[in-house]
Amino acid sequence: MQDISDLTTRDEERAELSTVTLALAKYPRLVALAQYLGEMTFQGKSHEVNEYNIATEVFGRSKTVFNAGEDSIVRVETHRLRKKLKEYYVSRGKDHTVQMSIPSGTYIPVFLHVDREVPAETLAETLQDAPDACPVPSIEPQLSKDVLPPGGRVVVTGQLPLFLKRRWQFLLLAVVLVLAVLGIYRGFHAAASTKSFSAQPSLSQPPSAGQSLLAGSGAPPIRLIAGYSGSPQIDSSGAVWKADQYFHGGTTWVRPLGPIAGTSDPMLFRQWRTGDFTYDIPAPAGVYELHLYFVASERDGDEFATFTVTVNGANALWGFDVKTDALGENVADERIFRDVSPAKDGIIHLGFVSQRGVPVLNALELLPGIAHKQLPIRLVTQLTPYTDHEGNLWHSDTFYRNGKMSVQPRQVEGSPDTGLYAAERYGNFTYTLPVDPRDRYTLILHFAEFYFGPTASGAGGAGDRVFRVLCNGTTLEDSLDVFKAAGSLHPLIRTYSHLKPTAQGKLNLTFEPVVNYATVTAIEVLDETQ
Repeated sequence: MQDISDLTTRDEERAELSTVTLALAKYPRLVALAQYLGEMTFQGKSHEVNEYNIATEVFGRSKTVFNAGEDSIVRVETHRLRKKLKEYYVSRGKDHTVQMSIPSGTYIPVFLHVDREVPAETLAETLQDAPDACPVPSIEPQLSKDVLPPGGRVVVTGQLPLFLKRRWQFLLLAVVLVLAVLGIYRGFHAAASTKSFSAQPSLSQPPSAGQSLLAGSGAPPIRLIAGYSGSPQIDSSGAVWKADQYFHGGTTWVRPLGPIAGTSDPMLFRQWRTGDFTYDIPAPAGVYELHLYFVASERDGDEFATFTVTVNGANALWGFDVKTDALGENVADERIFRDVSPAKDGIIHLGFVSQRGVPVLNALELLPGIAHKQLPIRLVTQLTPYTDHEGNLWHSDTFYRNGKMSVQPRQVEGSPDTGLYAAERYGNFTYTLPVDPRDRYTLILHFAEFYFGPTASGAGGAGDRVFRVLCNGTTLEDSLDVFKAAGSLHPLIRTYSHLKPTAQGKLNLTFEPVVNYATVTAIEVLDETQ
C-alpha cells in the first residue's frame, strides 16, 4: 500500500506543475513539454523519456522521419524550459515550498521540497563534492547548485544515488528528527500557500483562440477534455482546456502513449469518455460553434463501430464511425457544427448513443459563434501561433499528414505580416480541414520561395520547384512555380472561392510535387455565407 505521505507529496508536486504551466502560458511549447515530462514522471515512466519520444509525442515530429542529428527542437526547448524555471523561482516562485527543475544532462524533472530555515547551499556543496564511487545513470537527475533554490532544506523525490544513501543516511535522519515538528507545520502551510498562489492575478488564464477571434463576445469559450480529471491543460495556441464536466453516464479510458497524426495538440486525445453518455452544458442565450474531437485506436478492430451524436435532441452525426471519418487509426478527427444554441432550459444537450459500436469522445469545444457562418480557420506552418497586424490569431501547424516543417527562421519582404512566412511545410503532404458541410468556403494559401533564387540560396530559379494543389480531388493549381510568380523571399498569395466540402465536412488539400517538393507557409479558410 502506498504511504499517505507519498500521496500528499505527489499531490503537492502535481499542484506545482499546474502552477508552473499556468505561469508559462505564453510559451505553449514549454507548457506542453513541462506537462509531458511531469506526467511521465508521475506515472513512473521516466525510462521512456528520451529525445525521440519527446520529439514525436510532444512536438509532433514524424516517427519515421525524425532525426535528432538534424532536428534539435528537443534540446533547444528543454534548455529554454530549464532557463525559464530558474528565472521563475528567482522571482514569482521564490517562496514556493515545492519547486520544479530539470537538471543539466537529463530530461527528467526534479521536485525540490524546500524548508527555508536550513541553508540549501550546504547540501548543494555536499552533493557536488561527493565521490564518484557509484556514478549516477544518465536517466537519474544530477543535483548541483544550479538546480537548488536560493535557500532551504531540499528533499528530492525519486531514487537517490547509492553513494549518497550510504554516506549521508545518518545526517539525513538527524535532520528529519530535528525538523519533524516543523515539517508537520510546513505541510499545512504548503497546502495553504499553493492554494493562495494559484489564485494570484499574475497566473490568470491567457486569452484563448475563441476570445481572440471574437473580442467582446459575452460568453467565454468552454473547452473540456473528455474522461480527464486532472489540472487544466494548455494547448499549442495558449487556450486552456479543463477537466471533464457536465457529463452523465459513460466511462473513461486512457489511451496508451504514442504518436497521433494530424494534430499539434496530442494531449487532447490521450483519454476517452466512452459508452452511452450525455453532456448538459449551461450557456447564456446566443449562437455557438461546437467542435467535437475524436481518435480511433487499434482496440476498435476492423468492423464499423458506428454511433449517433445528437444536439438538443436532433441528429448531428448518424452512423458515425471515427476510423472511417479520420481515414485510419491514431489520426485526430474533428467535426464542426455552427448555429448551436441552448434549449429553452438554457442548456446545450449533447447525446452520444450506441449503434453498431460504442460512442467515444476525446474533447469538446464550445465557442461563441457567428449566426449561419463558421469562424475562420487560420494556420501557420510553425510550432507556435502568430497574431497578425489585424489581431487575428493563426494557429500553429495542425491537420497535416506527411511532409516536413522547416525549423530555420526566414525573413520575407513585402508583407505587413512577415511572420506568416517565417517557416514552411514542404514535401508531398495533405491537410484535412474540418468545416460545417452546409456552406461554401474561400481558401487562401500563402507561399514563399525560401530555397531557389539569388536572394535565397543563390542557386536555381524558375522551373526548379513546380507543384500541384488540389482540394477534394479538384485541381486548384496544376503547375505552381512560386519563384516565377513572386521571386524568392517574397510572399505569394493565391485565393480560391466557392469550395464545396465533402459530406463529412472536410476540405482535403493535397500538395503534390511535380519538380522538387511542394511548399506552403500559411492557410486560411473563410466561410462565404453573407
